[in-house]
Amino acid sequence: MPSDNAAMLTINKLIPQGRGLAAVLLKRAASVELDWDTRSKSRFDATDSQGRRLGVFLPRGSVVRGGDVLVAEDGSLIRVHAAPQPVLVVRPCAHHGSPFDLVRAAYHLGNRQVQLQLASDHLKLEPDPVLAQMLDAMHLIVTEEQAAFEPEGGASAAAGAGHGHEHGHGHAHDHGHGHASAPAAHVHGPGCGHDHGHDHAHDRTHDHSHDPAHDHGHRHGHGHGH
Repeated sequence: MPSDNAAMLTINKLIPQGRGLAAVLLKRAASVELDWDTRSKSRFDATDSQGRRLGVFLPRGSVVRGGDVLVAEDGSLIRVHAAPQPVLVVRPCAHHGSPFDLVRAAYHLGNRQVQLQLASDHLKLEPDPVLAQMLDAMHLIVTEEQAAFEPEGGASAAAGAGHGHEHGHGHAHDHGHGHASAPAAHVHGPGCGHDHGHDHAHDRTHDHSHDPAHDHGHRHGHGHGH
């Protein structure tokens, strides 16, 4: 019991993406693999790759992202890896859909305050059979996979604490100057169909041309994970 207490490391500091740390220090550092449920909390216990117990006490509202570095009171560094976990991966139908279908899906999921990881060609969310059924009815391909989950942090996090997405949002700032107030700029992501008129043009005919012919081949042919 005393040895367990001695091995406990208290952590109250986080360095987003290990910025400013020498590569050699990061290479020597211990690591810890955490799922999103744990990383979304500011206080939690964990065990690192060296078998040490970690007591994490970060400022309230903190979110730990894959690539961040935790700093213990004794100066120890612990690299954070996003653990693979069950997620629903949502993609547009290659035969009947268009990338813009993801924008529509993100809009409806956002209205339900669902946490989403956004990419130009897919969405990720935590498993939910009701949402999976809704997305299937929208003629999207929904599959359950094991993958790291890094959902968007919301508007306030994007302005301040959204450090975990720096590598992915660097391009978003370039587009953001002209679309600062448009949520769709984030949904589309860097280099996606936001600037391609054909993506939006598909939307005008999607509901009318896809629905009648969609059910007989789409749902059974692709299976949606069935």
